[in-house]
Amino acid sequence: MKCIVSNDVLLKNLQAINSVIASNTSLPILETFLFELQEDSLLVTASDMETSIRAEIPVTMVENPGKIAIPARILVDTLKTFPAIPITISAEDPANPLNIEIIAGEGRYKLAGYDPADYPKRPDMDSSESVVMTSEVISNAISKTIFATISDMLRPAMTGIYWEINESHTNFVGTDAHRLVRYRRKDITSAKPISFILPKKTSNILKNILSVTDENVTVEFNSINASFSFDNFHLICRLIDQKYPNYEAVIPTKNPNKLIVNRMELINSLKRATIYANQSTHQVRFIINGQLLTLKAEDIDFANEAVESIPCNYDGSDMEIGFNAKFIIEMLQNLEDESIIFELSEAKRAGLILPSNVDNTDEEILMLVMPVMIAG
Repeated sequence: MKCIVSNDVLLKNLQAINSVIASNTSLPILETFLFELQEDSLLVTASDMETSIRAEIPVTMVENPGKIAIPARILVDTLKTFPAIPITISAEDPANPLNIEIIAGEGRYKLAGYDPADYPKRPDMDSSESVVMTSEVISNAISKTIFATISDMLRPAMTGIYWEINESHTNFVGTDAHRLVRYRRKDITSAKPISFILPKKTSNILKNILSVTDENVTVEFNSINASFSFDNFHLICRLIDQKYPNYEAVIPTKNPNKLIVNRMELINSLKRATIYANQSTHQVRFIINGQLLTLKAEDIDFANEAVESIPCNYDGSDMEIGFNAKFIIEMLQNLEDESIIFELSEAKRAGLILPSNVDNTDEEILMLVMPVMIAG
């Protein structure tokens, strides 16, 4: 096989799919890209057995279409050093078809490839449902929920983002049992209720690639796999085969106390307060009296204490409640509004964080955070 391809186009696509490749795998074939040269294009695939992504890349010349698996790291590192010039990639030695040659300008480089027959097969998408979404919606949904997922494989359902599509809206949910984010789109629906859990790694890969495109995405899924097709990319992955927790049951519906506060003021105050908080719990007390929110953090073991007050708009009974400041900061950083709303009931129950303004009526976001028990 032999082809000529633009280095900048090839490198851009390889860097987009390279994050699929595991760095500590025991299978050398998973450290390669599968090159499939067709009559008029080059298909390049990266896989870690669970997730596979393929890019279709235009070529300027093709001879002897075929397949070869090329080591990913050495190839990407080599291409990074070239300017935007045509390069020739070939594997034509009859005595050793796994010998690969790269020609760029006056340079000639040789490396050993792998047998493409050993490369993981892409799963089939039989009996699948499908829905079309914009790349912006999916990218936003992942960004606003993925930080709330966990990496604890003892609770695999919570390691991914839950997609729940029904006839009135679509929910994207992330939770780690201490906090929960539900991002809702009312403009994406399905007559047939469907749901699945998309793994965290796949979600990150998808978000990164979608950030540079404005194309619509065709999402297909069945009980085992999901696929995403857009631009010249096709990603397919194995879903998390677990039952997602009944998250709606933990969202409190009666929250008589409503606190409105400037988002950036609160973030900056919490960042200062958490320096003085217990470094295990990161507990900061929210003390609300009238139209004043006082933040108090302390670490008794080191005699550290911080107290800071910021103005607020509060409708409810005076109260004191403790939160993990790092959780609150991360949640607030994933909102854009100038002011945000806390809906609270009592010190031992979860609080809700909501945006104060709703510019897009098709979009809703709700964040839930569990309190940290105040000692004494």
